[in-house]
Amino acid sequence: MKAGDILHLTRAASPQFVRPIFFRLIKIRTELYTYDGWIWMDGYQLDEKGDAIARRELFVLKAGVRTQLPPPKAWPRAQARQALR
Repeated sequence: MKAGDILHLTRAASPQFVRPIFFRLIKIRTELYTYDGWIWMDGYQLDEKGDAIARRELFVLKAGVRTQLPPPKAWPRAQARQALR
């Protein structure tokens, strides 16, 4: 995982994700000590359009984190915005 990755977080990552979320990673907090296999990470929770709606610091099971693209609906709007710039 690296900065900018889009992550899909479900109950496999932590019991707090009863409703799965998409998360854009800023950084993994290596200076914080955790249980084996768990990590702290900073980033932004994304809405269904792929826009950041909240900055969050999360404690998750690394093996349960899935890296993936944002929801398909987000791509056309994001590409359209970039084309206008």
